[in-house]
Amino acid sequence: MLKNKKILLGVTGGVAAYKAVDLIRRLKDEGASVNVIMTDASKNFITPLSLEIASGNKAYSNIFEDPLSHINLPRDADIMVIAPATANIIGKFANGLADDLLSACMLSFRGKVVIAPSMNWRMYENPIVQENLNKLKSFGVIQAGPEKGALACGEEGVGRMAEAADIIEAIKSSFS
Repeated sequence: MLKNKKILLGVTGGVAAYKAVDLIRRLKDEGASVNVIMTDASKNFITPLSLEIASGNKAYSNIFEDPLSHINLPRDADIMVIAPATANIIGKFANGLADDLLSACMLSFRGKVVIAPSMNWRMYENPIVQENLNKLKSFGVIQAGPEKGALACGEEGVGRMAEAADIIEAIKSSFS
């Protein structure tokens, strides 16, 4: 179902950013091509080189490197996926902010969007985050996860990024 689909993957600055490599590999195994946009914060958790090797494409992050990247990258994509989606990027998306390449691409994208929230359970349960997620869902954004389990801080709760297989199922369901 993902054969020849063009996926624009946004990777944000959460500890689950390293899981993007596995997600990319699995998407490519399904026949999809993947372009990656990294936030500056994501580079604290994973390198552009890791994502470039996994995807076979350049990992984009600088909105000023190519003055039309915020138009061209989304225009060429069939779907946009944000994994992990931090509270910060969820807030930006929900409120129409476009101060980096990923959020600018989100505003110019006209297709289906899947987000995979990932954060501490306290952040996830915050009423502001929940309001932002509900706002995004009202605009048709598909939410994959988060899951309950052990979190990076050593606590248990809802906030773990969905597994790659579950994110891929959400992507596939958006095409049906």
